[in-house]
Amino acid sequence: MASRPKRRAVGRGASRPLDAPVTRPEEEAEDEVEDEDEDGEDSDEDEDEDDEVVDEEVNVEFEAYSISHNDYDGIKKLLQQLFLKAPVNTAELTDLLIQQNHIGSVIKQTEVSEDSDDDVDEDEIFGFISLLNLTERKGTQCAEQIKELILSFCEKNCEQRVVEQLDKLLRDTSRPVGFLLSERFINVPAQIALPLHQQLQKELAEAHKTNKPCGKCYFYLLISKTFVEAGKNNSKRKWSNQKKDELMFANAEEEFFYEKAILKFNYSVQEDSDTCLGGRWSFDDVPMKPLRTVMLVPCDKMNEIMDKLKEYLSV
Repeated sequence: MASRPKRRAVGRGASRPLDAPVTRPEEEAEDEVEDEDEDGEDSDEDEDEDDEVVDEEVNVEFEAYSISHNDYDGIKKLLQQLFLKAPVNTAELTDLLIQQNHIGSVIKQTEVSEDSDDDVDEDEIFGFISLLNLTERKGTQCAEQIKELILSFCEKNCEQRVVEQLDKLLRDTSRPVGFLLSERFINVPAQIALPLHQQLQKELAEAHKTNKPCGKCYFYLLISKTFVEAGKNNSKRKWSNQKKDELMFANAEEEFFYEKAILKFNYSVQEDSDTCLGGRWSFDDVPMKPLRTVMLVPCDKMNEIMDKLKEYLSV
């Protein structure tokens, strides 16, 4: 068996409640729906059993590794959860992230001993972090599609001056824009984000120093998975004016990026979401509408953002 990729120093893992299993991508979610149909007669009994363990926790240790070809399927599925039905070549994007594996990490469950009862797939990834320099990758299909996608939604949801500002920044080759990607299963704790972002910043600094791809960026572009209470705002033209305290971030740490963004807007993905990826969302039994929040953050704000991450996410 081939050895695992280089291990990243991201510290210890974290616990997740038994009643909130790690959310899998669409294919596995569909399998779960089929299983529910087959076991419908036993559903009441299962619910009673679930209630009995709702307060129990199980420790799951995570480690980060450098990105490798074995991570292709896992990264691509997580990218598909971000873009849903948007016309972005996630296969090419995944390939580019793997090719530039001098930056970026994947999250995997810590290796367990052979006599353990846990059934662990060593190649299963629970999340990843990386960056694609859109300026350097100008001309590649996925980079152009990402820029076209956000400009298109900007035109639909923002004033013309904001559209012109975004278009100008994306065209300015003297100030490269890096597309920052940090995706993970929904129940992987936010605490894992701190060491991952710290490691990525070190790798980006080293890439710039050694003249490797991704190097220096002036801005980070993020597309965050966010949610708002359904029915609170039904006007498509008002998504860009959504208040931060009304937004809920799937990746909680991205609120700190939002606070430092010089340009930000939201767009709805309700029509693109299916029951597996978007229709199940609720908090305290309140239905939520899925959005995507676009943010452009100056790289010189990263020190302030990292300080916030340390303050709120340190274990």
